[in-house]
Parts: sequence; C-alpha cells; structure tokens
Amino acid sequence: MNAPALHVPPSIHVLERGWLSSNNVLLFGRDEVALIDSGYVSHSEQTLTLVRHVLLQRGRGKLDLLLNTHLHSDHCGGNAALQAAYGCRTAIPAAEAQTVGAWDEDALSYRATGQHCARFGFNDVIRAGDVLHLGDLDWQALAAPGHDPHSLVFYCAQEGILISADALWRNGFGIIFPELDGESGFAEARATLELIRTLDVKLVIPGHGAPFCEVDDALEKAFSRLDYLEADPLRNAQNGIKVLVKFLLLERQRIALEHLPAMMRDIPLLRIANERFMHMADHELAHWVAAQLERAGAARNDGMFLLDT
Repeated sequence: MNAPALHVPPSIHVLERGWLSSNNVLLFGRDEVALIDSGYVSHSEQTLTLVRHVLLQRGRGKLDLLLNTHLHSDHCGGNAALQAAYGCRTAIPAAEAQTVGAWDEDALSYRATGQHCARFGFNDVIRAGDVLHLGDLDWQALAAPGHDPHSLVFYCAQEGILISADALWRNGFGIIFPELDGESGFAEARATLELIRTLDVKLVIPGHGAPFCEVDDALEKAFSRLDYLEADPLRNAQNGIKVLVKFLLLERQRIALEHLPAMMRDIPLLRIANERFMHMADHELAHWVAAQLERAGAARNDGMFLLDT
C-alpha cells in the first residue's frame, strides 16, 4: 500500500538532517522568515550553508527569528552561529530563561550528557498556550514534557500540522531523560501523547526523520513503546545509555576502546544511569554498550576503536 501523499504548505521548508542534528524548519511569512531548531554545534557551518541556500532560493535576504522547541544540544547548537550571521531574534521555552541567562551547563544538560553547545542569548520566551504567527500561519505552543520537562511542540490547526520535536517520531520518540536521573518522565510522556491524540493532526514534522502523515499508526507505536519502557525502567536506561554513546560516536566518528570505560564514567548521566539501573563495573558497561551498538549495526569494533557506521 502506498503511503498517503504529504501536503506541506509552500510557506514551510523542512531541512531533514541526520541524528546528530535535529531537523530545521524554515517558515516564510510575508514580513519575516523564522527557523525552528538549529542542529548540533559541530554542524553549525552546514546549518548556515543550508539556511543560506534556501533563503537564496526564496529570494530572501535574512533570517529574522529563531525558535527552539527545547534546549537539548542537537536542537540549539547552531543558535550562536545563526545569531552571529543574521542578528536574528531568538525565542526559547520560558522555563529555560534563567538557565540560559546564567549559562548553567549543568541545568542545560550539556555537561551531564558530555555534549557541547556554543553559548547563545535570547530576546523572547515562549509559553505553553502562546500563539505564534509563523509562515503566515498561526501556531499554538503546547507543553510536551516527557523527553524533556520544558519541551514545546507547535500545532497549526488551520493546516493540521504538528511540529513535534522529540515528543513523537514516526517510530517512537526521544529518550525519556528524566527517568534516567530519578525524576518522573513516563507519565509526562504519556500525557503528551494523549494530548497529541486529541488534535486534528494531518501532518507531523518531527525533530528527527522525515515528515509523515501516518499519525494514528505513529501514535499507536509510540504508546506501545512507552508501555514497554514503563513496564521495566531498566529498558529505558539501557536505551538511553546506547543512544548517548551513539550520539558521541556520531560526533567523533571513532572512540578508542581503551578510553571508553573512563569516558562513560566521566559523563554524569551515563554514570548515574549505570549506578541506578545497570550496576556494572566501568569496563563491563563499556563492553556491553559496544556489543549492543555493534549488534544493532550502529557501530563497528575493529579491536582498537569503536567506529561509527
């Protein structure tokens, strides 16, 4: 059976990225151009090149507004570069204003995950319930905790479009990070999925992966995966550890096997997840994650290095 045809309004241009960088969504309005999410810092030059290319194609000279669904490093790592290039106004989730203002890398998760983000500022905040006029369409900002406590999604009722960040993908959703650290996340992720189910969504533009319109099927898979993870939180921890190491592998391309145990121990969230759920010695955890990634085809072990595939 053929998948239903996607209808993306002409005012929206989706830059589908890989897994190191989130997708970037450009919205072309009569008076301004906006961008939602900016990718990872090591891809910032690529992000600038892609944005410049689309702006040139559209006959537009600058980026006016930058917005973030949430402030994980793969969604805001290009903020500083875009601000330097365009002087664009920037709006972030209101709950993150204090941590960004103080640039508290612990509260912002960068130090906890071993990831990086160039420091950026902001001009405005976005609160759940706000209505934003982007691409000559009205978008309602909705709270979407679970993957991240402060995450937002954007819903355009007029077109039935949901910019879902990491709350809903075609085959799941982002790591339920709060649960790794002893905080509640499963219940919040379920409430977010329930909220999405109440909306008349015809098209989802996710934070990762291609836009899709098989919304009911995606929600069914997401609920099923959440049930599976919630039934045994160890599963969420195992998934989180694998994904965090894979992210580092995407960034670095290879990690020396002899350095992997110490590297994982020095990343606070990996250490905490191991202490709470896995209870493995450093070398055992490193061996386990390398084997898991290789078995999934996400890495290759050549005896000296864990290599990205």
